[in-house]
Amino acid sequence: MPYPIKRWEETALTDSASQDWTFATAPTRDLTHSYHDYPGRMIPQVAGKLLDTYGREAHLLFDPYCGTGTSLVEGMIQGINVIGTDLNPLARLIAKAKTSPPEPDNLSGLKKQLKALAEFIAARKIIGLPQHIPGISRLDFWFKPQVIEKLSVLKSFIDELSDEAERLFFQVAFSETVRESSNTRNEEFKLYRYDEERLRKFDPDVFGIMTTKLKRNLAGLEQFIDRLLCLKQIPHARIYDFDTKINVPANSVPPASIDIVVTSPPYGDSHTTVAYGQYSRLSSAWLGFKAPEKVDRKLMGGSVLQNVPTFPSSELNRAIELIRLKDERRAREVASFYSDLQCSISHVSNSIKRGGYACYVVGNRKVKGVVLPTDIAIRHFFEAHGFTHVDTFHRRIPNKRMPLRNSPTNMTGQVENTMVNEHIIVMRRRN
Repeated sequence: MPYPIKRWEETALTDSASQDWTFATAPTRDLTHSYHDYPGRMIPQVAGKLLDTYGREAHLLFDPYCGTGTSLVEGMIQGINVIGTDLNPLARLIAKAKTSPPEPDNLSGLKKQLKALAEFIAARKIIGLPQHIPGISRLDFWFKPQVIEKLSVLKSFIDELSDEAERLFFQVAFSETVRESSNTRNEEFKLYRYDEERLRKFDPDVFGIMTTKLKRNLAGLEQFIDRLLCLKQIPHARIYDFDTKINVPANSVPPASIDIVVTSPPYGDSHTTVAYGQYSRLSSAWLGFKAPEKVDRKLMGGSVLQNVPTFPSSELNRAIELIRLKDERRAREVASFYSDLQCSISHVSNSIKRGGYACYVVGNRKVKGVVLPTDIAIRHFFEAHGFTHVDTFHRRIPNKRMPLRNSPTNMTGQVENTMVNEHIIVMRRRN
């Protein structure tokens, strides 16, 4: 298997304390990583370095919380077949678009469609505007009338595309266009509308936004295809929607078939960390996904336990007990997330072959002033299923789009620091 030139400076792998995992100045939006912003994305350099260190003999990678497919893209450019699953339909669409490029010979067809879109916009006719889109309760609250009209024009063009790879390519750019031309505060991931003063001045260039996204993504796609063509055999990707906290279906991921897991699970429940469903809701509704408003309820910690269980991690149990002494319900919410994470890890562990690796990138969030030891909990959860701890690396988060401060009491003026570091836990299944 040929190994591509790395996009980071090589560092010694013998001393974990001396390694730099920050990649503060590294380009994170090359290849198809350029497609679509998304909350809490793992940067490609972390996934790439993990694969270069622990995945040199890997043939199959699994990401059980794949998001928009960062680890999947990195696996493919190293010649590894990849499998991902995610509960968010928008994330799956983006991941599929990033890992399912048109055949190199068909790139000219994609470029023709770019020209066809420009002609379609120039010659557009007035079409019937939607009065309601399922999943958006007040369309005119979130979009100005002229924006609704232009988005409808773009959607009508995309709906006529018969080639799946081309349609995915356009849908990804359309999704970002929906978000950036909506009345939402785009610097935030939760759904908050601009204030009235900002809205009066807000006049987005819908077609211009779409065109810019398409050009940017085409450049990344061409880079990605060039990298794949350097390989002896082009790897394949499979994207699923199964929920790993319930099971990992054997017909999708056979037991003991995975060489390496590279993933970044949620750091906590969506209600109090990153609301993936809220971020995706408007785009998902325009794209026709069913019930986009219910995504957050399905994610880890979405259903609150009635009692706090005992986990196979004394550090985690102590932290939750400290929270319980301050707020009983909050402790149950936190425990619900870790219960779901534990179930997910139990299913994921069964999919990894003997000698295979599990690499989890996480942050230790703070709740009620208590730091939750997620990195230690993940280590203990895997150890309960026959894994040994290889190493834990630490990286400073230079540009992570998550709040650096929050309000632990929801009282105005009372704030504290949240996550500034990530932890990269590497586990190996015993032979």
